[in-house]
Amino acid sequence: MLKNIVLSFMLILFLFFLPGNIYAGEVLDWHGCIKESAVNNPDIIAAFQQVRQSEASKDVTASALYPQISADLNASTGASTGSSAADTYSYGVTGTQLIFDAGKTISNVRAAREDVAAAKQGYRFTSSTVRFRLRSAFTKLLTNQESLRITREIYEIRRQNLELITLRYQSGLEHKGALLTAQADLAQAKYQISQAQREVEVARRNLLKEMGRTRLSDISVSGDFQVRDSAKEKPDFEAIAKNNPSLQQLIAQKKAAEFNLRAAYANFAPSLTGQTGAGRTGSHWSPNQNDWSLGLAVSLPLYEGGLRIAQVSQSKALLKQLQENERSAKDAAVLALEQTWAALQDAMQNVEVKRLNLTATEERSNIAQAQYSIGLLSFDNWTIIEDNLVNAKSSYLSAQSAALLAEANWILAKGETIEYE
Repeated sequence: MLKNIVLSFMLILFLFFLPGNIYAGEVLDWHGCIKESAVNNPDIIAAFQQVRQSEASKDVTASALYPQISADLNASTGASTGSSAADTYSYGVTGTQLIFDAGKTISNVRAAREDVAAAKQGYRFTSSTVRFRLRSAFTKLLTNQESLRITREIYEIRRQNLELITLRYQSGLEHKGALLTAQADLAQAKYQISQAQREVEVARRNLLKEMGRTRLSDISVSGDFQVRDSAKEKPDFEAIAKNNPSLQQLIAQKKAAEFNLRAAYANFAPSLTGQTGAGRTGSHWSPNQNDWSLGLAVSLPLYEGGLRIAQVSQSKALLKQLQENERSAKDAAVLALEQTWAALQDAMQNVEVKRLNLTATEERSNIAQAQYSIGLLSFDNWTIIEDNLVNAKSSYLSAQSAALLAEANWILAKGETIEYE
């Protein structure tokens, strides 16, 4: 008797003094995680820089529409057979201006604008994906924290059961198999606490990664398991899909391909460029002979081994590919919306079912506890009821966690970004 009491006391001490038993001092809520991730997540930062690159690339392309002005300064010396060396100095300014190229440059600029739009949609897609990963990581840590609490409750249940069975065994009212089973159940509960603590550590690191923190720190999260974007009324999936960033990105890429095809056709037309220049030359510094020029230059490709024909064919094929990709992406987006919406409704209904089951199981456990203590219920039947209670607690938590993840998948399918909150 004394040995069992001492053992139980030691196990209680182990429970409350295990490393990591007390949650970390920094407690984060969902909105705090969102704000930090929006600023520090490396994927979001990289996607933003991709937008800036595309904007700069558009400016590079558009620069061909403006005058190109350059200055030059030359100094040289030379001689021919039978003559002495002579020096030559010159400086001046030259300028060129594109006048006509059949709209090739304008088409390239418009294509570059669509590339910017595609990059912005790519940023939205990255933001949406990061939000999903962040929400999943937050939910996982929240679930693991709650799981640790529940495993401690289960441990307490198992400990009380062991005390009761020990008393009955010592009184001759219970067999040794029941005592050994209760001890094994308590050892299992102890193991589950250690396992839950390790899962909390892994989930903590994952959340920190999605928030963009580079060093591990002790954090915990606060929140509930309430689904807020429930969408109980079936929405118009076709209308929602039109705003999906993956689809919008493909649409922008298709438009860019259309302009690139126009530019490829424009390659067959001549280009007209205006040229002008002014400067001075002379044999001494500073030169005093004025020079100037003004003219037009026409360029027309005659034969390049089928280069331009191949470029047109390539542009046509790319445009056709993107058109089909757009159609496929639209169908996939609508399907994903319907699937995730259905999964969300199933998950929310399952939470209610598990809640009712847990309530019933808790009540049944209380009754069985009283019945077993006065000998009205056998150990085998009582243990089944207690196991059902343990399983019901875990199942309810799993259902709540699954509902939050289903909500996150639904929001991802809608294409909502990290600013959605």
